[in-house]
Order: sequence, then structure tokens, then C-alpha cells
Amino acid sequence: MAIRVTVWNEYRHEKREERIAKIYPEGIHNAIAGYLKEEPDFEVRTATLDQPEHGLTDEVLENTDVLIWWGHMAHREVKDEIVEKIYYRVLKGMGLIALHSAHLSKIFVKLMGTSCTLKWREAGENERLWVVEPSHPIAEGIGEYIDIEQEEMYGERFDIPTPDELVFIGWFKGGEVFRSGCCYKRGYGKVFYFQPGHESYPVYHNPQIIKVIKNAVRWAKPVKMISEITCPNVKPLEKI
Repeated sequence: MAIRVTVWNEYRHEKREERIAKIYPEGIHNAIAGYLKEEPDFEVRTATLDQPEHGLTDEVLENTDVLIWWGHMAHREVKDEIVEKIYYRVLKGMGLIALHSAHLSKIFVKLMGTSCTLKWREAGENERLWVVEPSHPIAEGIGEYIDIEQEEMYGERFDIPTPDELVFIGWFKGGEVFRSGCCYKRGYGKVFYFQPGHESYPVYHNPQIIKVIKNAVRWAKPVKMISEITCPNVKPLEKI
């Protein structure tokens, strides 16, 4: 059975800045979706901020197993009611993959319950993404590390809950380190935060980065979906 993936993107930088449009002429969402469509077990669609309901209607969410989220300059424009729907969909079992600056997206902050703030610097420096949990499914097919020629620096402290599993640690030429691949369980759903992907650099054309995202989709797919969240009063199984 196909894994139903929705790739969501603000789609603002690509329309406003020519240098970014040259890297992602059809948008970051379509670049990622194009690579995901290479997988026969993926059924892929895209959605963007300026579509009605941000492209995330009830029908779309009900038919999404894994939601991939890229946002940066317009976090505040995402409607709270859409965030609530995504939040409860994750608690019911949907997977969420938050990419790069989605660390400050409303949905990721809500799921983490912390500020999700960090240090940053845009200097075009290289990053070495170290695999610290090589047996994890998200690291399958990846060597000891991934070299990224240019990336925005994200540095500690990253104000997130301690990850259930830490798969990657990033090291930057300027000296900082960062928890770059973090796994969580929320309700019946799984959440993966993956740091690489600044819009100014062609990170989502790197085959190893795409491999990680594909692995993450398979890891985050629902194990069990529930129809509603309840808090029932029940009768005892045994005689009291």
C-alpha cells in the first residue's frame, strides 16, 4: 500500500528572489516532491501557503500519511485552525517531517512545547552531518557523515525537548555543533526534525539529503491510525 505524502512549502522565497528561483524554479516543494515520486511506494502531492486553507483541507489531511513541512518567512501567516487540525492528525498517527527553518513553525513549536529557538549565521560555510545512530532506519544507506558544501549555520543551544532518538549531529566550519536529526513520538504519530535545507543553497538536490528524507517518510508512516482521541470512562475487567 502506497505511503501518501504531502509536501508543504510557503513558496515565498522562490517567487520573490531570482537567485533562489534559479535553484528551485518550481519551488522547494516541487523539488522534494519530484525526488520522492521516484519511489514506487510513495503517492505524493504538494500544498503551499497561499492556497485556500494553505492547501491542507480536511480531505487532504485525511489522505496524508506523512506531512513534510518547509517554512521560514511566513510562520505567523499559517492559520491557527489549520495548525490545530495538523496537531490532532499527528496525535492520531500521521507522521510529520519538519525541515530546516520549520523549527519555528507553529506546528513544530506546538508539538515540542518549547521555544525551539537556536543560534544561526548565514555565511555559506560547509557542514559535516555526522551519523550518530547508524542502525536507525532514517540513516539507512548513509555513510559515517554527509558533507554539505554550503549551509546556514544552526547552533546550540537548540531549545527542544530531549529527542527520543538522535540520528544526526551537524558540525559547522565556524565551530558550532547542532542536533540536526531528532526523532519524537507524539500520541500515535512520529515527528522528525531535519536541519539541512536553507533556501539559498541547493541542499535538496543533494542525493544523500534526499535519501534521508525518503528514509524518514518510511519511518514516520503511521503504524496505527485512530479515528478520534477519547478519554473514556470504562467498566472494570475484573470483579472489584
